[in-house]
Amino acid sequence: MIDASINPNIERIALRLKTIPETPGVYQHLDAEGRVIYVGKARNLQRRVSSYFTHYEDKSAKIKMLVRTVYDIRVTVVATEVDALLLENSLIKRYQPRYNSMLKDDKTYPYLCITEEEYPRLLYTRRRNIRGQYFGPYPNGRILRELQDIIRQLFQYRTCNVMGKRPCMKHQIGLCGAPCAGLQSKEEYRATFEDIRRILKGDFGEITERMKSRMYALAAELRFEEAEGMKRKIHLLQEYQARSTVVDTNVRDVDVATILGDEEYAWVNFMRIKHGAIIYSLNSEVKKKLDESEEEILTRAIATLHEQTESTAEEVVVSMALPELPESYLKQTPQAKGDRRKLLELSLRNAESYRNQCQHQRALLDGDMESGKRKSETRMLERLQKALRLPTVPMDIDCFDNSNIQGAYAVAGMVRFTGGKPNKSAYRKFNIKTVEGADDYASMAEVIERQYSKNPPPDLLIVDGGEGQMRVAWEVLRNRLHLQTPIAGLAKDDRHRTNQLLAFEEEGDGEAMPKGASEMPTDASEMPTDASEMLRNAYPMPTQCLPPAAKVVQIRPTDPLFHLMEQIQNEVHRFAITFHKDKRSKGTFRTALTDIPGIGEKTAHELLLRYGSVKQIQLQTLDDLSAAIGPAKARIVYEGLRAEG
Repeated sequence: MIDASINPNIERIALRLKTIPETPGVYQHLDAEGRVIYVGKARNLQRRVSSYFTHYEDKSAKIKMLVRTVYDIRVTVVATEVDALLLENSLIKRYQPRYNSMLKDDKTYPYLCITEEEYPRLLYTRRRNIRGQYFGPYPNGRILRELQDIIRQLFQYRTCNVMGKRPCMKHQIGLCGAPCAGLQSKEEYRATFEDIRRILKGDFGEITERMKSRMYALAAELRFEEAEGMKRKIHLLQEYQARSTVVDTNVRDVDVATILGDEEYAWVNFMRIKHGAIIYSLNSEVKKKLDESEEEILTRAIATLHEQTESTAEEVVVSMALPELPESYLKQTPQAKGDRRKLLELSLRNAESYRNQCQHQRALLDGDMESGKRKSETRMLERLQKALRLPTVPMDIDCFDNSNIQGAYAVAGMVRFTGGKPNKSAYRKFNIKTVEGADDYASMAEVIERQYSKNPPPDLLIVDGGEGQMRVAWEVLRNRLHLQTPIAGLAKDDRHRTNQLLAFEEEGDGEAMPKGASEMPTDASEMPTDASEMLRNAYPMPTQCLPPAAKVVQIRPTDPLFHLMEQIQNEVHRFAITFHKDKRSKGTFRTALTDIPGIGEKTAHELLLRYGSVKQIQLQTLDDLSAAIGPAKARIVYEGLRAEG
């Protein structure tokens, strides 16, 4: 628990914490003036709220600032996680808390509104200040105007602010049925607006079938001119539906949500899909206030946009699993296939396009105010592009590293640098699943294939290793995934310091391997035969492409570009090692060794490092074990393992 030097109100807060129940609910942090400065939800209120005031040293600078500002805490207990999600969303919109990350204000987006009047109207508006049913928001006015124009051609309805008692010119030209003069009954008029509602909700099927039946009936009555008019309307409706349809119409009613982010911002795309057509596609930028994960931001965005668009979907296709999105609220599909996968990729492209647009606009607004540091980083990346002969400036750079103890607890890490800075929201951890033993080449192949078979590749891929690791990356990217991502390698010297930046001689100019060729092109000293064999079995291709030879890119050790490469390599090594240690600490050493009374994790760790496995330790003599850990502990291990056996 923090002390009064951090927050002078901690005694009152500590008493308040004791009264908070261990139930689902929503909590609010208040400042000394009673303003709500943060709203959050929790499955266990007691545990979540208390966590803010413990382990202060490990908190980020933003959370430390929040903790120092809290004067009081208010909690609301709810029955379910769904209630907590909806209440949190409502309170954030109400209070606009300082430390909550919120979607960009949607008040500038246009809507269509069906007014609550005896004879409703269909209005285009950017303000929700009219009584009625709203449809939208729409991403831009052009799309909405086009839809409104199509509806105007399909149906007759009034547009006048005040109804008169005589038909006006709109009736004369066929745009209004003149309910004001009793030429159209209230029932007919309201039935028209029920059809308009269906179209705005994306339900074209029933209306189209009804129009076809009406067309055939008119033709049977020899009213061919009216039948032709109905046919034109059907064609107009089908044409609009065909333009909007992106996947099979069997995808009846789903939402799609994706997110991209960096350290400061996140960009969300949300799409409403009805009968295979995109009804809405909204983009929103989120300014990160605290260190929320992308999962937390996307969960909150889905709740907001699902409500805002009055979505009827019971399923949301997402770019990542969202543990805090209750299944009872929305069924989530994080690993989509088929048509849902196409929708997810489309949403990701929209999010990426919107991110680029926002960054470009921000750069234009910054103008001469752009810091010298940012200019320096941009120039550095341009120099890297030139040094490696890359097709574009490498704004996104991914780097991979493996970590294991003689094959045990094998993991890998990936870090991403965006614009020359660590983009921690894009870091990824991998448990090695298909490789047995200490095989860094096969492990590298596995994680690269897993990452880029589902995610867009970066502008440059760097592997922590020499030419052998680069060839593995080439094999997976070029021959398995058919990606042209540039590849580089970072080698270290005998003292484990960054020594060389490696690149292929002519990126993209590899030679085709004849069909049936049996070996990857690699130096035996760089890649063992068994690793090559494993890769051939894991990634069989009818025709393979051989990488060219690798070369050393000449960069002085004092060059800032060299320091950037060194930073990337150190960061990926730190990230992979930290994950490896975490994996070990979370019960990975609960083996036959640690189950022996008197043997702790440190001794077990020493033995596993020395012999590789418990089975190998069992094969050692008492003298061998004594030489490793001393006679007393050796006898305990020796007898303990045999008792287990």
